[in-house]
Amino acid sequence: MDMRARPCRSVLYIPASKARALEKARTLPVDAIIFDLEDAVSPSEKAAARETLAEALAQGYGRRLTIVRINALDTEWGRADAEATATMPCDAVLLPKVDAPAHLDDMAALTDKPLWAMMETPRGMLAADSIAAHPRLAGMVMGTNDLAKDLQARFRADRMPLMAGLGLCVLAAKAHGRVIVDGVYNAFKDDEGLRVECEQGRDMGMDGKTLIHPALVDVANAAFAPTAEEIDLARRQIAAFEEAAAQGQGVAVVDGKIVENLHVDTARETLAKAEAIETLTAE
Repeated sequence: MDMRARPCRSVLYIPASKARALEKARTLPVDAIIFDLEDAVSPSEKAAARETLAEALAQGYGRRLTIVRINALDTEWGRADAEATATMPCDAVLLPKVDAPAHLDDMAALTDKPLWAMMETPRGMLAADSIAAHPRLAGMVMGTNDLAKDLQARFRADRMPLMAGLGLCVLAAKAHGRVIVDGVYNAFKDDEGLRVECEQGRDMGMDGKTLIHPALVDVANAAFAPTAEEIDLARRQIAAFEEAAAQGQGVAVVDGKIVENLHVDTARETLAKAEAIETLTAE
């Protein structure tokens, strides 16, 4: 399956140094896993974590998308991380703090894996379009905690201080056909707060949510999947439009609303996403 067509509703960070967590991840109903060699691993464990992760990836993670987040290339561990990913059986490599396409050029020279970019700096927000246009880029991950820190922004439940950056990145991702997943929600015991933030991201066009705890997975999976009502509406829109077209008409009416080509395109995307999720969860 093309990476852009794969469900990315729930994207869970797992410390690459924790063998037990790496093993448990195989049992979780997540769409994707970010195996973290960066923030979640102490300096003294960096080298060992690479070996632990390589062994875990060799055992496989089913149809889950496997993404390795390395340390930045300007750190003492970054280059070794990047070179190690070249032989790891992972689906993609996630580079932190991408500010410009040149950072992806540097990474592309070290591995042939698809690249993902952490979007977490003001400079990265301003360069979102050129980053998304990079030929090796497959996905973007919002790093909202780091972005808020650099912006010196206050916390607000509506995330208004972050909206400019989030919007720029969504626009860039959609313009170039890249996956984009929202930043983490820090209160891992607040299901309702997470649900609200997931729905906000989904309404903006995000493909999913990065998560810091397995307890959050079900909420994200539900929020970023088509609802039964949306699937039913999509089917009725397609059927009504096809019937109208057979009668030589260019529009149809469903539930008192006009249905045109663009609505049918969206309806087909909804059904395709639902089918992809069903395939993923059936395994």
